[in-house]
Amino acid sequence: MTIQTMRRVGGMIWVIGLVLPLIASNNWISILSIFAIYAVVALSQDVVLGRAGMYDMGHAVYFGIGAYTTAILNTQYGVPILWTMPIAVVVSALFGVILSAPIVKLRGDYLLVATIGFNEIFRMAMVNNVAGITGGPDGIFGIGVPSLFGYPIMSQGGLYLINWVLLGVVLVLMNNLEKSRLGRVFRYLKEDELAATTLGVNARYYKVLAFALGAGIAGAAGTLFASQLATVSPSAFIFMESVTLFAIVIVGGQASIPGVLLGTVLMFVVPQVFRDLAEYRYLVFGFAMIVVMVLRPQGIWPRRSRPE
Repeated sequence: MTIQTMRRVGGMIWVIGLVLPLIASNNWISILSIFAIYAVVALSQDVVLGRAGMYDMGHAVYFGIGAYTTAILNTQYGVPILWTMPIAVVVSALFGVILSAPIVKLRGDYLLVATIGFNEIFRMAMVNNVAGITGGPDGIFGIGVPSLFGYPIMSQGGLYLINWVLLGVVLVLMNNLEKSRLGRVFRYLKEDELAATTLGVNARYYKVLAFALGAGIAGAAGTLFASQLATVSPSAFIFMESVTLFAIVIVGGQASIPGVLLGTVLMFVVPQVFRDLAEYRYLVFGFAMIVVMVLRPQGIWPRRSRPE
């Protein structure tokens, strides 16, 4: 499947999702609303892993930073939810720069282990109520809902549409990244970093930029996640969440928008459909990753670089 076809498929999925509230039950609206948020986070993970080729096993940190930024600003300072989003994006992106700058020279497993460490540091900082503003193990409660023109959006359908609008914006961003010079630089670094640096590419700069871009997108998703659940706690951003995001990109297909969306369906929608088997979620998908790696290491729906 060509890259152009993949873009069309991604667009069709978004359009179908946008009109589903007209026919879906409230339960499905809730499930697909959370799906849209996690699809955004997974696409942000794909920027770092699938496009720039860096093993980031701590990506839930940036998702959590965005969620906590929104929670703190809204509950303690009364900042409206949608106004907190650009702040959450900037704060998450800054942490992406701060955390990645010292470690981007690491390769493969070493980089992976370093990002795992960041995830655990973040979780413990939230549990220990850093600066007295994170709420400790219980987290932060009473987070508000988004509002437009002064009217709060209380319905599941309204929240659903906001989440899917964000997903649509991110899909456009990812599509433009694919066609841009920046996207090509990321691809060169992933395929052959030595050759890219020989041609004058500043590898460290662009790797940090990839982390910052992925972190910023994850931060935007964190805003809507905090508002959707009306609470945030350290348990929502544990290491297994980062593992799941990593698995989505690997299983679905690196640098493939439809692949990442399919991976998100497999990881988050299917377990909701089979709730009685939810406790076996990680066992099933651990086995699925092994099967995919053996039979289809490029992922279920991989990206193919063909002339358009």
